Amino acid sequence: MSFQIKRIYEAPEQSDGTRVLVDRVWPRGMSKEDARLDDWVKDITPSTELRKWFQHDPDKFKEFSKRYKLELTSKVATEAIRQLRNQASKQTVTLLYAAKDETYNHAHVLLEVLERPPS
Repeated sequence: MSFQIKRIYEAPEQSDGTRVLVDRVWPRGMSKEDARLDDWVKDITPSTELRKWFQHDPDKFKEFSKRYKLELTSKVATEAIRQLRNQASKQTVTLLYAAKDETYNHAHVLLEVLERPPS
C-alpha cells in the first residue's frame, strides 16, 4: 500500500497518483479545475462537532486523534477505508487536506489508520 499526504494548495504532481480530498468542506480559494481531484471522500473526515471542538489547537491534538480514530470505526468510514486501501494496492493515493498546520491535522491521523494492517 502506498499513501501520502499533501496540502491541496501544493501543485499536483504525476507522483500523486490518485488524488483524494479528505476534508469535509471545500478548500477556500481552490477551484475544482486547480484541485485536479480523482475523488472527495467525506465519509472519513472528522465530524463537524469534532472539527469545531479541535479548532486546530495543538494542545488538543492527542485527544482529537483519539476521538477521530473512534469516528473512523463507523460502518461507513470502515468501508471508505477499505476502498482506499484497495486503491492504494494498485497505485499511490495522495490524501489532500487544506489545514494550514501541516503537523497537527486530521490527515496525519487518517494516514496512520490507513497504514495500519486491517483487522
